[in-house]
Amino acid sequence: MALIQDQQPITDHPQPTGPSGQPMSWHRFIITSGAIKRLAVLCILLAVSCCWGWWTMIRMPLESFRGPLAPLSERETGFRDSLRSDVKTLAGTIGDRNVFVPQSLAAAARFIESSLKQAGYEVGRQEFVAAGVTCLNLEAEIRGRDLPDEIVVVGAHYDSVRGCPAANDNGSGVAATLALARSFASAAPARTLRFLFFPNEEPPLFQTPEMGSWVYAKRCRQRGENVVAMLSLETIGYYSDDKGSQGYPFPFSLFYPSTGNFIAFVGNHGSRRLVRRAVGSFRRHAQFPSEAAALPGFITGVGWSDHWAFWQEGFEAIMVTDTAPFRYPYYHGPSDTPDKLDYDRTARVVEGLRRVVEELVGDG
Repeated sequence: MALIQDQQPITDHPQPTGPSGQPMSWHRFIITSGAIKRLAVLCILLAVSCCWGWWTMIRMPLESFRGPLAPLSERETGFRDSLRSDVKTLAGTIGDRNVFVPQSLAAAARFIESSLKQAGYEVGRQEFVAAGVTCLNLEAEIRGRDLPDEIVVVGAHYDSVRGCPAANDNGSGVAATLALARSFASAAPARTLRFLFFPNEEPPLFQTPEMGSWVYAKRCRQRGENVVAMLSLETIGYYSDDKGSQGYPFPFSLFYPSTGNFIAFVGNHGSRRLVRRAVGSFRRHAQFPSEAAALPGFITGVGWSDHWAFWQEGFEAIMVTDTAPFRYPYYHGPSDTPDKLDYDRTARVVEGLRRVVEELVGDG
């Protein structure tokens, strides 16, 4: 092949020029085109990643309920009354309850234990010491009829952050768990159903070995128990129809509503099947707004309750919540009092959760 030297520029195609109007070499133009191609590939990969993230983390079965809420049913009216009464006892009569006020923490445990016994349960106790204080995990169990070794847990923490009466965080979750326990007291589920009440979810013991739910989850793992689903009921009593009442960690405001009138189902990626199953069941049975997400556990707020402890031991677990500090203006403050809660809407949520639990355990 002959080497041709001093070849003139090809005149059929104009030579590109730079910003100053000077001619650009074809070599420089080719490099620029390569950069554009690489950028295009990166954009495609980013778009694919966004679609995959939406599909696996945000897309959920069915649609959230929209429209006016129906009048309370007879069962929901009963839930409303028991919710109000139990929250007033926890946040009004007992108040601030944690290892810094051990007598109040013990009083809350006694109230819960008494309530469960009145519903007909034998109450199991798991004692442990945290910050020098004897603490109690409380358990009420209905043994499964057909699949007793498959366990569904519904739980809530009964302690408060220091200096807070904690009507919503987490008197609402405790009251809801008690309401569900009462409603299932005579059930004959296929799977074993446990109602759990934990201390020490709040700082400074949050996500430490002295966190009550982690103490319990570790025991489940040590015993080789098969916890197939765990629902943590966390701060579920506050709702608002005002635009802008709902916040999120960035960038989730792009995907979710700005009005805080819904209940949320939140889990990590490993619990995504449980998230989808729970919110799908809720949407089939409850005429109440709901949102859901299965997100990386490191995102702010995703692991902020007792479901986190069950993740540490390899169990699928989710949080059911009104989103706490992303909505509730009285979060972790002295104004978190019983009058701030919406008991009618919370009763609707509890009825929806009753149907979710019913499906998870195969109620007979």
